[in-house]
Amino acid sequence: MLRPCSHGAEKYGIDAAEWRSHMCGLCLGLRDGHGQLARAATNTDAILLSVLTEAQLPGPSARTTAGRCPLRGMQRAQVAAADSPGVLLASTASLLLGSAKLRDHVADGDAARLAGRPMTRMSTRWADGARRQAALIDFDVEPLVAAIDAQQLVESRAASNGASAEPPVTLDELTAPTALCAAELFAHTAILANRPENADRLRTAGEHFGRIAHLSDAIADYDDDTAHGRFNPLAATDTTLAESYELVRESDAELRRALAAARLADVPTIRWMLLDPLHALVHRLGKGVGAVKAHVCNTTHDGHPHAHLGDHRPSTPVSETTHGHPRAHRTGHRPPTRRPGIGEALALVLGVYCTGYACCADHTSPCTGERKDAWWKGCDCGSCCDCADCCSGCGDCCSCGDCGCGCDC
Repeated sequence: MLRPCSHGAEKYGIDAAEWRSHMCGLCLGLRDGHGQLARAATNTDAILLSVLTEAQLPGPSARTTAGRCPLRGMQRAQVAAADSPGVLLASTASLLLGSAKLRDHVADGDAARLAGRPMTRMSTRWADGARRQAALIDFDVEPLVAAIDAQQLVESRAASNGASAEPPVTLDELTAPTALCAAELFAHTAILANRPENADRLRTAGEHFGRIAHLSDAIADYDDDTAHGRFNPLAATDTTLAESYELVRESDAELRRALAAARLADVPTIRWMLLDPLHALVHRLGKGVGAVKAHVCNTTHDGHPHAHLGDHRPSTPVSETTHGHPRAHRTGHRPPTRRPGIGEALALVLGVYCTGYACCADHTSPCTGERKDAWWKGCDCGSCCDCADCCSGCGDCCSCGDCGCGCDC
């Protein structure tokens, strides 16, 4: 769910390799504590627990030199220590989530018949490993295990909503197990960092993070689930996509308030690895459900929204405002309207868009007029269009030059 953008790291003065440092530390922690196969449980969202723990520590955290790895181009790297408290908590979460996912695949019949038994054994092994690891950091994992076990029962009840004498299952009940797990994991980062005063605020932030995770997954899978007759919490509770998107927005706002109260909202690593990617996620979901229509950085120098490919009607002036605020009137040369090339037409056919404008062909920034190569010519987020989340999920990485919009994409 969280995909930090390299532009954001540069903006905050953070080494872009910091995310990899936590990910590699988590991967190696799983290997050292639970064997090579456990590395498959590496959960990139769980990295956030290591980041949150370090963000509350008074001094720099320990780093260790990792050996050569094919995923790093056979390079050595400085990574988070595998035995650090944050990495231990992140690996506990990864094992729990990995165990639950394996079990879900078996229960849903997604696994091949011959693979079902080995996957069940691996699920049990990872759950036991999570319990052992949690004991090392004084984390009571049993409420989380109980919540995960209860998820299937709640979903079974929700699937028969209206067909039994029991009260209908609500969407809050369906998202509660995920919210509880994230809440307790977030809160424990404060305990590990010896900042118990932050525990309640981080518990609130984690609760809303878990709710966002559950709802965003339900929104993304809605069409596919309903088409194939699979369970979806939104369909089961007659919740519309627009209503679920509003719930995501509410949780995003509450999460930010909680982090601000804990004085973590302005920590550069937290903004880069959590708040900005969440902003991009909410924006993508809004576009998907039709809640997000236009944005100043998706407009031409005339202030007009980019036309969809094939729409070359002349522009007419509109009010020069930015998010409702007056902005300086632009002067100077305006690039002429350009017809799409074959690359952009192909991008449209393949269904690759950037807020209504194909982004995977060469692109001219609407804010600066700067020409940028297509992402496939070396995508590092910067080579895709500004203010977008097309090829890398950029959030809050707007490089709008001198337009002064200060947008968050």
